[in-house]
Amino acid sequence: MRILTVSPDQYERHPSLLKQMYRLRAAVFGGRLEWDISVTEGEERDQYDGLKPTYVLAITGSGRVAGCVRLLPACGPTMLEQTFPQLLEKGSLARHPGMVESSRFCVDTSQTAGREGGQLHLVTRTLFAGIIEWSMANGYSEIVTATDLRFERILKRVGWPMRRLGDPVAIGNTIAIAGSLPADRVSFEQVCPPGYRSIRQSNSAPVRSAA
Repeated sequence: MRILTVSPDQYERHPSLLKQMYRLRAAVFGGRLEWDISVTEGEERDQYDGLKPTYVLAITGSGRVAGCVRLLPACGPTMLEQTFPQLLEKGSLARHPGMVESSRFCVDTSQTAGREGGQLHLVTRTLFAGIIEWSMANGYSEIVTATDLRFERILKRVGWPMRRLGDPVAIGNTIAIAGSLPADRVSFEQVCPPGYRSIRQSNSAPVRSAA
């Protein structure tokens, strides 16, 4: 398992991996979770994909995308403020240059089925470590996100507890919550799984993307 970060200048280098990512998002959010999202030709995309985010992908030894997440600087448009402001206590973020938004976190459970949760846990922790490592390398110290109560419990269980930015709200079939996570060395070492391969081993030096 390795982490690959795909910044806007690298989109054209990894079209097949990005296609897998969009299909995984469609399968997880549109299929398994039954969210009200737009799926076209088996792929899920939204307006935030047009803002040149960086994608963090967990890649298996066979070259398949086992998990993914999208990262956008909070200095530009964010999903929390534009799509889910009801999750924020004040309806807006206390933005600063060191804040980045994480969204569309998902893991391919079909690749981890029948493995007693061990592989699923590995993919999740690998993605967590990749998010924190990329954030620190690019000058970010705080990660904000919209998620649900189940995922909040996962974060707490791995030792990366989330600070709530508002009260839980029912959205569709989900109880959603907004939160803030630290991007620092202590958090990285807490979530990092054994055998983790640094993003520096998979990519050239990270490039900070603009919204």
